[in-house]
Amino acid sequence: LPLMLSITFLGTGASIPTIDRNVAGLAVQREGETILFDCGEGSQRQMMRYGVGFSFREIFFSHYHADHLLGVTGLLRTMGLQDRTAPVVLYGPKGAQRVLGTAITLGVERNKFPVEILEIKPGDRLARDEYDIVVFATEHRADTVGFALVEHPRLGRFNPERARELGIPEGPLWGQLHRGKPVTLPDGRTVGPGDLVGSPRSGRRLVYTGDTRPHLSVIEASRNADLLVHEATFGGDELERARETGHSTAAEAARVALEAGARRLVLTHISSRYNRDASELLAEAKAVFPETVIARDGMTVDIPYADAAP
Repeated sequence: LPLMLSITFLGTGASIPTIDRNVAGLAVQREGETILFDCGEGSQRQMMRYGVGFSFREIFFSHYHADHLLGVTGLLRTMGLQDRTAPVVLYGPKGAQRVLGTAITLGVERNKFPVEILEIKPGDRLARDEYDIVVFATEHRADTVGFALVEHPRLGRFNPERARELGIPEGPLWGQLHRGKPVTLPDGRTVGPGDLVGSPRSGRRLVYTGDTRPHLSVIEASRNADLLVHEATFGGDELERARETGHSTAAEAARVALEAGARRLVLTHISSRYNRDASELLAEAKAVFPETVIARDGMTVDIPYADAAP
């Protein structure tokens, strides 16, 4: 069965929360594991509301503007009251110890479980068993980064018909061949994976930009992404403001997706001026990159393999 990979938007608004859009927060769920990216004010309530469990062990911060950060204090306090013992690691760009250290010590309560703070920088590649978290540079008037979750390549397709033709009994021997190991059959023949296993297939790539202007490093990180989550704070009529504040317009985000050859684009970090109706942002983006949707709070997006049957 294909491995599950999906994202849930905890907050899709820009700096100020509104009735319809909370501030920034994204939960990635992969095979029973949850990872959080940014943690704006109210994120813990959004997690409860949208069924995102508190079993995560890592939060990645793109930068330290308040709308991406203020939720972490309350979230950690709640987990302490729930008798959590498992550690949490907080990752962030330059200034991590100072800023995140302040956030987790705010108030008179002491944290009840271990919290580690690690500083990251563009070019870092955090290796996990089945994927890497790649850190890339963004452009937002501060020390800011984006993140790509890049799965390791998968085994090539196994050809069961050919295996049966060769008289290889179904079971553990098929598994060994699929993993590239030659096997010895009961009749003494040795068979290698040769024409039984296709070439390795790529894993999936999910990219989250945080706040940024369109930037070459964002395009590079998003090459052939299965899903690009890019901020689109403004419409084209606010291009000058987007430049001044280090944000992107919807059309600019769409051009990044187009140049990167991404498969799909989801726009988030929507200014409160488009709170009720973001249709003009969607229209501007779709004119450049048709496979675009605008995120809303609570929206979950599944990320299938590129070679999965439709």
